[in-house]
Amino acid sequence: MLTNEQLEKYCDVLWWGLETARTGEYKPGDTILLRYDAEAMPLAEIMFRKLIEKGINPIPRMGLTPSMEKSFYGLGSDDQLTFIASGEKELMNSLNGLIALLAPSSLTHLAEVDPSRMGKSAVARKFIRDIMDVREQNGQLGWTLCSCPTKAMADAAGLSIEQFSEQIVKACYLDDDDPVARWKEVFDSATKVKGWLNSLDIDTYRVVSDNVDLKVKHGESRRWIGISGHNIPSFELFISPDWRGTEGVYYADQASFRSGNLVEGVRLVFKDGVATEISAEKGEEFVKKQLAMDEGAARLGEFSLTDRRFSQIDKFMANTLYDENYGGEFGNCHVAVGASYADTYGGDQSSLDGELKKELGFNDSALHWDLVNTENKKVYAKLKDGSEVLIYDKGEFQYE
Repeated sequence: MLTNEQLEKYCDVLWWGLETARTGEYKPGDTILLRYDAEAMPLAEIMFRKLIEKGINPIPRMGLTPSMEKSFYGLGSDDQLTFIASGEKELMNSLNGLIALLAPSSLTHLAEVDPSRMGKSAVARKFIRDIMDVREQNGQLGWTLCSCPTKAMADAAGLSIEQFSEQIVKACYLDDDDPVARWKEVFDSATKVKGWLNSLDIDTYRVVSDNVDLKVKHGESRRWIGISGHNIPSFELFISPDWRGTEGVYYADQASFRSGNLVEGVRLVFKDGVATEISAEKGEEFVKKQLAMDEGAARLGEFSLTDRRFSQIDKFMANTLYDENYGGEFGNCHVAVGASYADTYGGDQSSLDGELKKELGFNDSALHWDLVNTENKKVYAKLKDGSEVLIYDKGEFQYE
């Protein structure tokens, strides 16, 4: 587990993340939703105090326990699954920030629940993400999130709670005298790589490994972003590509826990931008139902690469926040099926409305599911002049 000193530093890093993630500045009187799981209470209490000290108006909200989630998704009627509390829309339209402290005490409690019921609820609440996207584009809101060590996550990852906690401390620099300063260094290094990538006039990418041969279309008015404060930790750099240009085979060799289900060996074959062949070595039925959640669920919303020199994460954590940022020997590539990220738009963020998103091939879905490949791979960028550049090899961006 984390010491009190480490928890204090964790909150300082989260505040850095929240400030970095928002283009506008925070000021006394702003409203921040502090969402946390029960096992994250020690971190939530410190974060709440720090927000009060800054003159912020925190709104604490504890998430459902595993028993509550099982009752809700397992027993709830369709009306209950899609119910939206009075004032929810008004709250989201007034928020200036969101801090989410993830600490699940179970990862498999929803394994027996029909995943389409979870999809129904997610579709009904998609408006929250839409509101947040617009407010973020306008500089009115920032968000960040992190994970706290729990026995359930450690057990799922095959680690002791001490080993699991050690990965969090190492990844977030919580044993450094000044972890915020370390994050600023990582931010500066990543900025140089993003600048290099964004200077290339890229048409498409090709990812090649033992089990992957995938073409991804860069898309018009796109920019590489990442290490932006949104996720703590985060070492990935990514774009939301034009989903219509996705072709070929993608394979996730890393396992994934989602909605109480363990999934392994997901293999997707894309044709004309849509995953037309879907299989998995474990949890195949669940995967197929997730990708049938809505029209956009079987399309690409994100293409991401993590440089192993940035990330100190070297163990499977059964936690997407960490697993999508895996460093290890060969870094990682991951794609997300489902929703695109509006902030990868390279133009005026305030002009990116629904019509323009559709025109540019930004994907829209209630789903966003990261699927990770840690194999040794090469990633080529085909430029619009017809030339080709190797941008990623053996887990490292080829930028000097």
